Amino acid sequence: MVVGTVVVDLSLPGVNSLKEKRSRLRPILARLQNRFNISIAEVGFNDNLRMARLGGAVVSNDKVFVDQVISKIVGMIESMPEIIITDYRVEIL
Repeated sequence: MVVGTVVVDLSLPGVNSLKEKRSRLRPILARLQNRFNISIAEVGFNDNLRMARLGGAVVSNDKVFVDQVISKIVGMIESMPEIIITDYRVEIL
């Protein structure tokens, strides 16, 4: 069994309330869950209006597959115009 985790730090420019932050993150999380069948959630910077930390996990029996899915996840987040990736970390167990 191979477990891959990714932690992505995001900048959310133009957000002025926690409600607006959540409304911007909720569809992103749902899109990633539906597209890649992964577990993903906001795991940090919960009270910071313009920052978010997402954590995701992929489980498979193939390391190459886990690498590909994590790369696609990061690529999809990078392609979203309303957010900016400031950092990300990948760990494969």
